[in-house]
Amino acid sequence: MCEPRRKFIQKLTHHLDVIYADTALETSINKIAEQLADALNISQIENSPQPNQNHWNQNDIALITYGDSLKYENEKPLVTLNRFLQRYCKSIINTIHILPFFPYSSDDGFAVINYSSVNETLGSWDDIRNIADDYRLMADLVINHCSSRSQWFENFKKGISPGRDFFFTANENDDLHKVVRPRTTPLLRETETNAGIKQVWCTFSHDQVDFDFRNPAVLAEFTRIIRHYLDNGVRVFRLDAVAFAWKKTGSCCLNLKETHEIVRLLRTLIEHAQPDAIIITETNIPNRENLAYFGNANEAHCIYNFSLPPLLINTLLTGDCQYLKQWMMSMPPAQNGTAYLNFIASHDGIGLRPAEGLLSDTEIDTLINTMQRFGGRLSWRGTGATKKVYEINIALCDALQGTTAGPDQWSKERFICAHAIMLALEGIPAIYIHSLLATENDYDKVAHSNHNRAINRHQWDYKQLENRLDDKGSHHHQIYKGLSKLIQLRKNQQAFHPNATQFTLHLGNQRFGFWRQSMDRRQSIFCIYNISNQKQPLHLSEINLIGTDGWKDLISDLVVDSIDESFVLQPYQVMWITNLW
Repeated sequence: MCEPRRKFIQKLTHHLDVIYADTALETSINKIAEQLADALNISQIENSPQPNQNHWNQNDIALITYGDSLKYENEKPLVTLNRFLQRYCKSIINTIHILPFFPYSSDDGFAVINYSSVNETLGSWDDIRNIADDYRLMADLVINHCSSRSQWFENFKKGISPGRDFFFTANENDDLHKVVRPRTTPLLRETETNAGIKQVWCTFSHDQVDFDFRNPAVLAEFTRIIRHYLDNGVRVFRLDAVAFAWKKTGSCCLNLKETHEIVRLLRTLIEHAQPDAIIITETNIPNRENLAYFGNANEAHCIYNFSLPPLLINTLLTGDCQYLKQWMMSMPPAQNGTAYLNFIASHDGIGLRPAEGLLSDTEIDTLINTMQRFGGRLSWRGTGATKKVYEINIALCDALQGTTAGPDQWSKERFICAHAIMLALEGIPAIYIHSLLATENDYDKVAHSNHNRAINRHQWDYKQLENRLDDKGSHHHQIYKGLSKLIQLRKNQQAFHPNATQFTLHLGNQRFGFWRQSMDRRQSIFCIYNISNQKQPLHLSEINLIGTDGWKDLISDLVVDSIDESFVLQPYQVMWITNLW
């Protein structure tokens, strides 16, 4: 065995020792490590990946979309998506997250029937690779569960391989009272198999059956899937619902030590196969638990900044940045080699678990009530007396149409301000396609699908969308142009590198601000926001500009004549004041 492979196997063995410390195995740990290495199919293993390497910079902007968010007559949706990207996104987006594009049975793709195929209604692997040729492609590794209609689950019921022992089962008399779940449906699904009735674990729905990672063959299967995705251009792996991956009766079955070690193992596998590939953990959980998925810069390269959407939306609805500012000051800077993935809208909703301990119950109730007045729907978690709102389902365009007092005339400015905050924060920004397009609540889709999340999953007729984006009077055109300008400005500022220094400014509760400094310390940007619908004064002496430097607002192109100058910020006005331009 060559030395690089020996070290690789040794590293895999270390991970596996932790994962299976309490599991009886039929195969040796070393043999399992060899099987994983073979499944990865690396022709030649180079030196181990260098730690603390940033695979990103200020040019990285991600777009989140379904494969069929855009429809064009007689054309596969992935082809239409590529058409849209080439015309409208070439200069502003370099990373594209296509939500699950595989054959599926429910949950808009997250109940995968076949991990190796592209849903033929969307297109083909050729279409995926064509997009990957021009954009950094991000894809979901739906690792916690698959569809009950998958061949694996059919084999489970028949008692044949592969699949016979792929799924987690429990007994109704097992201690399950601590299990944390994001749904209200029963946890166990009664399933008839050749070996009798089995109670199959279903964290999300009875169509989404959970894998049993106590079986190393499941890890080997996902390693082969990773290899397949890499071969087809995937460079960013989003580990969907990974926090639930390891189950242990009598525990909460969330964020267990084995789960964290599985993430470390997947990182080792992916980095050795493709040194510039990265993994992102999708863990919609309270903030402190979410931060744990950075590990010691040896787990996720990136974590979703799940607390940002509820805190930022709350800020703009109330005109008070107190809670957002407190959270910002408590957030540790990401080490080199790790980064936050910032977003304020997604295909799901505004998650409320990440706001636990950050917003008071009164603030959360006000947020929920305001979103319902703006047309939002609610999704719930838990059962019985513990039933709580899990997320608010609403299009961001509608969520920011007003304040807690009701709709007003500042919706466009408020919407742009929200994205100007996200784009300037430490981390990598990810913009949902329906935010870029200013799509509104789709009530018809909710009624047709009977799913609340459908409210923010509109499917555009491409020709109609082109007409809206080309119409200078439409809010779709205005929002698209406004966001495009902000993105272009961001991409030219080294102080907006995802790992550049960030400090929160103290400007009162109606003005929000923070300072970014480039990693070479040459550029400073003071990011100032009026987060209220009232005019606010700004005295530059409040932010301590250095008198020996020249300063300019990147947004308005206004050159600062004096560091003692004063301004009046209009409602939701943004200033990015820099010493380099």
